[in-house]
Amino acid sequence: MRILFDTNVVLDVLLDREPYSSTAAKLFSKVESGKISGYVCATTITTIHYLASRVIGVNSAVKEISNLMKLFEVAPVNRAVLEAAVSLGFKDFEDAVLHESARYREAQGIVTRDLSGFKKSKIQVYSPEELLLMLESKDTSES
Repeated sequence: MRILFDTNVVLDVLLDREPYSSTAAKLFSKVESGKISGYVCATTITTIHYLASRVIGVNSAVKEISNLMKLFEVAPVNRAVLEAAVSLGFKDFEDAVLHESARYREAQGIVTRDLSGFKKSKIQVYSPEELLLMLESKDTSES
């Protein structure tokens, strides 16, 4: 199952933002173990560098980005993604770009804490808790 991680979920782990970081870290573990294929949008990488470097410093931010790119595939942002995002009618253009980047990579879902930003989504949108529960119930039924 291919899942695109919204920037807020990635930042929850990197910046250890409680109470969200625990669930997000468990989802990272699902990627690491191969239970799901994790993707981040190319714009997530630049946003994380900008925000994380202000909190943890540039060197630490670069190290974290390097680690992220080892764990996650990067969903591209190209002209087709941007043109599709413009025509979506999302309130937040950044969410529209993430959505179209996920569709471009044929992701089966997006995991985000900003569910309201993806009301017009054409693919499944999960809260971190929802996705984790679904994956853990799958693990239980397969054992």
